[in-house]
Amino acid sequence: MPKQKRLSRRMAGVCKARLPDLKLERVRDPRKARGKRWPLDVMLRACVVALACRCRSLAQTESLSQEMSLGVSRMLGLKRRLPDTTMRDALVRIEPSQLRRCLHRQVKAAQRRKALSPEGLPFGVVAIDGKSTAIEAWDNRYAQRHRDAYGKSAVGLVRTLTCSLVSSASKMCIDAVPIPAHTNEMGHFGKAFGQLCKVFGKGLFELASMDAGMCSLENAELVVKKGRHYLFGLKQDQPTLLMEAERLLAHREEPVAESVDVEGGFEVHRRLYLSEEMAGFLSWRHLRTVLRVESSKTGLKTGRVKERESRYFISSLAKGRLTEAQWLEVVRRHWAVENQCHGTWDMVFEEDDRPWITNDPQGTLVLMLLRRMAFNMLALFRSVTQRSAEKRRTPWRDIMRWMHHAVVGIDMQELSSLRVRKPGAG
Repeated sequence: MPKQKRLSRRMAGVCKARLPDLKLERVRDPRKARGKRWPLDVMLRACVVALACRCRSLAQTESLSQEMSLGVSRMLGLKRRLPDTTMRDALVRIEPSQLRRCLHRQVKAAQRRKALSPEGLPFGVVAIDGKSTAIEAWDNRYAQRHRDAYGKSAVGLVRTLTCSLVSSASKMCIDAVPIPAHTNEMGHFGKAFGQLCKVFGKGLFELASMDAGMCSLENAELVVKKGRHYLFGLKQDQPTLLMEAERLLAHREEPVAESVDVEGGFEVHRRLYLSEEMAGFLSWRHLRTVLRVESSKTGLKTGRVKERESRYFISSLAKGRLTEAQWLEVVRRHWAVENQCHGTWDMVFEEDDRPWITNDPQGTLVLMLLRRMAFNMLALFRSVTQRSAEKRRTPWRDIMRWMHHAVVGIDMQELSSLRVRKPGAG
């Protein structure tokens, strides 16, 4: 079988097997029955597939609906060309909480298939970080009005807290919690984390890592109360904690773990220093471990050190729960939420430059959630279904190009012959 035909079969199989996990037919349709020609779940499936094919707008999604093979059209429920205006009118009215439930179902289905098992760590770790997308409008509900530095113009910021399961191979987005316009990441963390724990129970993750912007005693106590452990970045927001951490670790010279990587023409050397001497410090009765990670970047050609910095972290997890190498790995994996989630959405899916809907905050948020579903579907294929380490490094653009070829090229007979994997398969 030719390589391209084999790839098309595999990508079509991804759609056939993974789209049902979302159960988009359960999303409540806000439209009135009169004049409703397109089922909502059909439009939502078409949008997820279009996002996975790297369509950049609703207009391109309309074009794709006309180009799709007959087999894919029937699989999605499309009977004719899907107008972009029809999609937009429906998307801007959907309640985002309905789509968050679809995202949760997608994650739970992957968990049942054992596709989210920890790799290189003894338990699950979720990294939580904020993301914002600027659009042309604000509603003081889903988008906060934000003025530029000169106060001459304003944009609407649609903000979410991204929750990424960084302990698994796929780094799936397990939730994207909208941040209300009246608050910020710090103020909304407690409610968001409570929802995360309620949805997934205790089986998916044990440790939550957050940057220094969410580090507070109140948030730490909330995490511990929910039966989880925290790993917070530490900066000047917590001056007393940072000063004590620096006193204990700043002058240590013998690291307990090290790693060396090549990144963009530089050799990056990371060194880990650990201490339990801050356990129970001040009012932080649950604090157990303090960490310092020193990193340096050396030019491969010049041999010169470009930059050197030290970052500090605190955790409620006892030092002995992880090996020294695993502690360093946990710190490094926190940045996967930025590099593999936010970076992919911005650089490959072009979320910030092309959010599809720019003048309706609710519609923008709905598209953001659908984009995370498409990302998860492809991430599972890229990092779990693909078996070799080399194939798991396949560029995102290549995988999305394969998906587009499959959607427009596979015939009905091939699609109907595809075997959907049973639960438990990767």
